[in-house]
Parts: sequence; structure tokens; C-alpha cells
Amino acid sequence: MDWIIFYLVPVASLIALGFAWFFYKKMKQESEGTPDMIRIAANVREGANSYLRQQYKIVGYVFVVLFVIFAIMAYVFNIQNPWVPFAFITGGFFSGLAGFLGMKTATYASARTANAARQSINAGLKVAFRSGAVMGLVVVGFGLLDISIWFLVLNYFEPEGMTATTKLCTITTTMLTFGMGASTQALFARVGGGIYTKAADVGADLVGKVEEDIPEDDPRNPATIADNVGDNVGDVAGMGADLYESYCGSILATASLGAAAFAMSTVEMQFKAVIAPMLIGAVGVLLSLIGIFVVRTREDADMKNLIQALEKGTNLASLLIVVFAFLILYGLGLEGWWKYGLSVTAGLLVGIVIGRATEYYTSQSYSPTRKLSESGQTGAATVIISGVGLGMLSTAIPVIAVVVGVILSYGFASGFNFADISHGLYGISMAAVGMLSTLGITLATDAYGPIADNAGGNAEMAGLGESVRKRTDALDSLGNTTAATGKGFAIGSAALTGLALLASYVEELRIGMVRQGQTEMTFIDTLSQQATRTVETASASFADFMAYFDVTLMNPRVLAGMFIGAMLTFLFCGLTMKAVGRVAEKMVEEVRRQFHSIKGILEGKATPEYGKCVMISTKGAQHEMIVPSLLAIVAPILTGVIFGVSGVLGLLVGALSSGFVLAVFMANSGGAWDNAKKYVEEGHFGGKGSETHKATIVGDTVGDPFKDTSGPSLNILIKLMSMISIVMAGLVLSCHLF
Repeated sequence: MDWIIFYLVPVASLIALGFAWFFYKKMKQESEGTPDMIRIAANVREGANSYLRQQYKIVGYVFVVLFVIFAIMAYVFNIQNPWVPFAFITGGFFSGLAGFLGMKTATYASARTANAARQSINAGLKVAFRSGAVMGLVVVGFGLLDISIWFLVLNYFEPEGMTATTKLCTITTTMLTFGMGASTQALFARVGGGIYTKAADVGADLVGKVEEDIPEDDPRNPATIADNVGDNVGDVAGMGADLYESYCGSILATASLGAAAFAMSTVEMQFKAVIAPMLIGAVGVLLSLIGIFVVRTREDADMKNLIQALEKGTNLASLLIVVFAFLILYGLGLEGWWKYGLSVTAGLLVGIVIGRATEYYTSQSYSPTRKLSESGQTGAATVIISGVGLGMLSTAIPVIAVVVGVILSYGFASGFNFADISHGLYGISMAAVGMLSTLGITLATDAYGPIADNAGGNAEMAGLGESVRKRTDALDSLGNTTAATGKGFAIGSAALTGLALLASYVEELRIGMVRQGQTEMTFIDTLSQQATRTVETASASFADFMAYFDVTLMNPRVLAGMFIGAMLTFLFCGLTMKAVGRVAEKMVEEVRRQFHSIKGILEGKATPEYGKCVMISTKGAQHEMIVPSLLAIVAPILTGVIFGVSGVLGLLVGALSSGFVLAVFMANSGGAWDNAKKYVEEGHFGGKGSETHKATIVGDTVGDPFKDTSGPSLNILIKLMSMISIVMAGLVLSCHLF
């Protein structure tokens, strides 16, 4: 019976992919507008496709090298499961495919959104949102499909020599490695796309809007096509790959922890604990579809009405998943089902709180961003100072929400017996699944943002009427808020998923030690401090592992790892910020050159050389993304080789805690700076062209790499280092220097 229920997972994945295809075809049936609109959209599409071809080529080389390394570890040294190299490749492939399909849809949807906005704001919202839904649905569809295929394959091919409970533990831990493939691809996509889009954006803003005083997305600006391309490769393909690995990582970590938590129970109960998060994700797909279909608004909608229209869909899906999570767990007959249902609810509430807090601090509908706009009356410096302060203040609510969510989800699952670590950690991972269960619609609201942004650019460059531009500006402003909310959501989910992956790392240590023949662990009992204790590795508790590897705050290896982990988040941000700066400098020089050397650009009598700006962003992003991305891969391996398991756990804790707070700060500061500029452009504090406007443009320019490059890349850094640690656990167990 349980196996029959499991097949709901691949069925749900096919339904998601089917509706993604349906929304794509419906979008393609819409008119793309005037010949100018069609030409502009084609230029953006070609630039985006060209960039992704180059990016996937570089990422392909990295994957080949890592595949060979994993194969050597598995087939030569026998310190890795032989399925790992292949699971790693499929994770990266599906992550890249999801990002590509979402970006392809977005590049076709932007002109159609602008053309629909000629009719009404509701028509534009519908085209943009349902096109964004393609991104959300292909992510959850491919995620569940990959999980289903590997679960069936490993169940069929894993050797029969092991016990049934050990087999499930091995299968679920092996499946985590395709999460590493997804994380690796996502980091390259996020970092490369973020550098591309922000270099173009900075060049377009500083020279076009500040120096030459021409509007945003003006066709006279040579960097405007590159800017529009960047929205697609960074905020669509990058975000899709990012949340693909979050989604898969949360489900896989929960399945792994479920296998461990119920390892001493019956095989049937353990199997139910493993498939429970998969089923919640499957039902979440269906509920996301319901939410997608209810999103609409009236023609005279203001910003709050537009936000409420999207919230109606996301809130409905969230409410329904709470009900269905309890029904699924009850129907499975999972022991303590209602406790885990409460953990799922806690995760959903954390996601809602983070989303609302992000909206409050970044939307021009609320006082923090309006006051940030007002600070522009005294110059760019006060805009920067106020934005940094706002971002720092904005970290409090998300951090408190995650802390409360962790305590409650752990407490519910363990019956508030905090010594019951295995069931408590399963509860935390269930909270992560709850937060991401309705990703189909949540990601749709996020992917909507760059589509609306490109629609506004298309309307401006094609010279559509003021009424159309007003509608696309409203849709774009909504997109800024949903993008900021989506980034907060992604960062929050990374925190919970990161905690779950920490526990999964311990499970991989257990399997690695058994594979290497270490069936017993002998150590001083840290609780009694009286005698040496010996336990069987296969049945050792989490507390036993912590004691065996001396994971305490008094261990200098743990402290060293924590400091390194905290430092890595700042080092990573520094590298990506400097990368944006270097490429942006080249972009600024090129835009200035064209304005000064090509006669007639500013009068609209000559066509800018858009292709040169596209090439600068493409080459710069490809070159600059390599070092930061490799840092995330190399750092946990070196830490493990030098300091051992305790050093790795310290590294992951340090990176998780500092990276989460830093990511929230950067995302919210950047989002607030962006919308502060939009608020001035709506006619406040002097409106467009005023000194206040120029000051807020500088703030927005500083915030661009904050919110679209460094900040959102941090959540992938956190999870990728955890995934690398899990995959390389066998190597760390084999050797460490100190």
C-alpha cells in the first residue's frame, strides 16, 4: 500500500511539468506586439541564450572533473558509494534544465506582458505571473521526478546483503549527492548571472541616468539590452537553479533523517518516514496550481492591491498545505504523525513571517523605504547610510523567526524531549519541507519580477504610450517587492535546510565508517566522564557521534572551523562584489565611449552598439564567477583534510549562522534602495530628474550587487558547503592532518 502511495510523487511531477507546458503554450499564443517590440525581445533572447551556452560549457568542464574525482573515490579507493558520480551529474543536469526552461519562457513573455498591458493591468499581470509559474512548476516537477527516479533505481539495485533499515539509510544518504550537483550548478548560475546583470545595470544607471539624465531602459543607452538580458540570466535562471537545489535538498535531507530517526522501528514505519516529505512536496504541487489560478486583480489596482492579488494565491496554497500535511501524515499512519504536522506548520509560518518582514522593509508601501527615499534630499551619502542601517535592522525578525521555528519544530517532533535528537532533527527538516512545499507558486511570484521588469524595458524602448508605461511601472514595482520577498524566502529556507544537512552529514559519517570497516566506536563518555565506552557504529546515536569526534566548543578544531566558516561568507561576498565592480567599470567606460564617439545617439538618430555591452557582461561574468564558486567547493575539503570531522562541523555552523544574517542584510538593503528610487520616480520628493532622484539612483546602484549577486548567492554557499562535506565525508574519515 505504501509503495502505491509513493507513486503519487512521480505523478505529481508529471502534472507540474504538464501545466508548465500548458502555461508556456498559452503565453506563446499571446501577441508579442509591434515590430519594434518583437525586435527588442529577440535581441534580449539571443543575448540570454548566448550567455547560458557559455556558462553551461564552463560548468560542464567543472562537472567532468568532479565526476572523475567521485568515480576514483568510489571505484578505486572504495570510500564512496558507486552511484554517487551519476547522482551528482543528474542533479546538475536537472537544475540547469529547469533554469534554462524558465529563462526561455521569461524571454518570450516580456514583450507579451508589455503588449497585454496595453489592454489592462490585469491582463499584463496574468501573462507575467503565469509565465513566471512555468519557472516554479518546472523546478518542482524536475525535482520530484529526479527524486522519484533515484529512489526507485536505488531500491532496485542496492545489494541485498544489508538489512532493510540499513538499506533505506544508505539509499537516502546517497540521494543527497545529487543535491550537490544541483548546488554546484546553482552557485555558478547565481554568481555568474548576478555579475552579468549587475555590471550591466550599474553601467546603464551611472552613465545613462545620472550622467546623461536619460530615462531607465531608454533605447539610446547602449547597456540597456545587456541589462535586460541580465534580468533573465540572473533573476530567472539563477533563482530557479537556486531554489531547485533548496527544494530537493530539503526533501532529501528529511528523507535521510527520517530513515535514521526510525531505524530502530519497523521497516514499514521507516519507509513511511522516508516518503512523507516526498508526498508533502507532491501535494504541494497540486495546491500551488490552485493558488496560481486564483491570482488576478482589478484595473485600477494600486501597489497594495497588486500585492494582495499575489498574496491571495500564496496564502491559499499555504493554508491548504497545512491541512493536507496533517492528512498525509495521518493517512500514512506515521508514528507521532500530528507532531510532524505541527513541525510542517512551524516551517510554513516561518516562511510567511520572513516574507512579510521582507515586504515591510523593502516595499515603498511602508515607512522604512519611504523614509529611505526622504533621506535622498540630503544627498547620496545619507541614502547609503540609511540603507545600510535599514538592512541591519531588518535581520532581527527573520533571525528570531528561524530561531522560534527551529525550537518549535524540534520540540513538536521530540515531544519537547530535547535529548531525543534524531526525532527532533527530523522535525526541523520537516519544517524546511513545509516552507518549500508550495514552491510552485512561491517561485512563480519571484520569477514574475524580472518578466515585469523586462516588459517595462520593452515598453520604454518601443515607445509605447504613457498609460502603458504607467501600468508596466506598477507591475515592475510589484516585481521588485516580490523579488525581495523571494530572496528572503530563499535565504530562510536555506537556514532550515542547512540545519537538516548538518544532521545528514552525521548520517553520512555513519555509513562511511561502516563502509571502511569501522563497525565499532570507542571513546570516553563525555556525559559521565568515568569510563571508556564502546558502541556499534550502525546503531550509534547523534550524541555518540558528537562525543566520538569531540564536537564541543572547547575543541580548538571546532572553534577554528567556526571562524573559518564565518570568514568565508565575507570573503565570498567580497570576491563577488569586487567582481561586479571590475566588470561594471568596463561597462561604464564602454557606455561613455559610445555616447562620446557615436554621433547622434543622444538625439535618437543613431543606433547604439548594444552587442559590445552584451559581450562585456558575458566575458566578465564567465571569468569572474570561477574563483568564488570554486572557493565553496575547495574550502570544506581542505578544512576536513586538515582539521577532521570536528573542524568541518564547526565550518558549517559558522558559515550557516553568519551567512544567513549577512544574506538577509544584503538582500533587504538592496531591495529597499531599489524601491526607494521607484518611490521618488512616482513623483515624491521632486520626482524623476531631481537631485533626490539622482541620490537614490546611487543608492540603488550600490544595492544592485547586494541584492542580486552577493546576498542571494550566500544561501547556495551555505548549502553547497554542506553537500560537499557530505559527499567528501569518506575522504575526511580516511585522512586529516591535525
